[in-house]
Amino acid sequence: MAGRVARVWQKLFTTHPARTVVMAFALAILVGTALLALPVASEDGAATGLVTALFTATSAVCVTGLAVVDTGTYWSGFGEGVVLALIQAGGFGIMTLASLLALLVSGKLRLRMQLTAQAETKSLGIGDVRKVLIGVAGTTAAVELAVGAWLALRFRFGYGEPIGESVYHGLFHAVSAFNNAGFGLRADSLTRYATDPWITLPVAVAVILGGIGFPVLLEVLRHRNRRRTTGRRGWSLHTKLTLVTTAALLLTGTVLTGLLEWGNPGTLGPLHWGEKLLNSFFHSAMSRTAGFNAIDIGAMEASTLLMTCTLMFIGGGSAGTAGGIKVTTFAVLAAAMVAEARGEPHSIVMGRRLAPHALRQALTVALLGVGFVTAATLALLTVVDAPFEAVLFEAVSAFGTVGLSTGITGDLPVSGELIVILLMFVGRLGPVTLVSALALRERTRRYELPEERPVIG
Repeated sequence: MAGRVARVWQKLFTTHPARTVVMAFALAILVGTALLALPVASEDGAATGLVTALFTATSAVCVTGLAVVDTGTYWSGFGEGVVLALIQAGGFGIMTLASLLALLVSGKLRLRMQLTAQAETKSLGIGDVRKVLIGVAGTTAAVELAVGAWLALRFRFGYGEPIGESVYHGLFHAVSAFNNAGFGLRADSLTRYATDPWITLPVAVAVILGGIGFPVLLEVLRHRNRRRTTGRRGWSLHTKLTLVTTAALLLTGTVLTGLLEWGNPGTLGPLHWGEKLLNSFFHSAMSRTAGFNAIDIGAMEASTLLMTCTLMFIGGGSAGTAGGIKVTTFAVLAAAMVAEARGEPHSIVMGRRLAPHALRQALTVALLGVGFVTAATLALLTVVDAPFEAVLFEAVSAFGTVGLSTGITGDLPVSGELIVILLMFVGRLGPVTLVSALALRERTRRYELPEERPVIG
């Protein structure tokens, strides 16, 4: 009987790499829920409710940042440590972390583990997995330590915090920022530092680097070293698309936030022009799935909330710590629209013709994302007494694993919390990953049917 159960488990959850990733994230959430439910995890020593612990664990593992309780006051040191560990594991990648540990312990990886790590890190080939794992670990440690040290020094000498507290706060916010989690130790997030570029800019840099994606970061670093010796750059199309689209979205978000909120007394209005530009850029960067806020989201104009929803839905780069449908998906769809408007038979981007299956994948991811957000918004509207724009913002923030909120998260009923939990889980793993994890096998068609064109539009 035990052998049969083991075979069923292996068939369902370990025969497909994407399926293994889904189960690994689910298991991490369950372990985190159990730890956060312990009395030692709360500040007052009382056991935390199951739904609250599940919501927090899911938000941490899925690096979202939405919270139904204040992280800095509700959780004890142990609880905050659990949240930080879940953020690091979720952002780094559960199977990537397991593969790295196996590599460090035994010096080699099994083929199944290589395939799983390849699926999670988006490595181009099996031979790349070992280099990618080491590169991901090194990049993560370097950025988090550098930003953590900078923030610790600022907290210590700029705000007079004790050494231990400043180091802890700096490291916590650095890990949360690079993993695009958005968890903070202050009830007001980073609003008290809205006019301090020595805090907001390092956090924004960490968020952008984490959101770009590990494949892009590693390729940029690798080709930078190669350029020193050969003088050639030679970035891949994926890297070019990610960097160009990311820069364009950051600029667009900064300009629109500034224009729409410039005179709003609840957000940018009281600040001088330099501080307005700083906070416009910071909000644009945080909308790319980070979750920190330096200005009051609930006081924003409805037009700004809609613009932010668009940025949150697009998200960041593939195989990074960001969520959303990814900037490459957005870029591929934009290229297809331009090609269709010009009457061209193929989508051409930066001197390269996009493969047809790339467009199909982009359409699938985008439409599934729209479907999930629409269904979740409709479900939340039936259980939450809040304005439509606030509910839509919450749903998009959960799906994009952003963590920004207009302030309704803490007032969600249990049913609403469960909806958001499911949306965060789906948003972190990605619609295509989730669907492929549930598929029993891949099917190939051995024949072609007659072609016919339906009327479009």
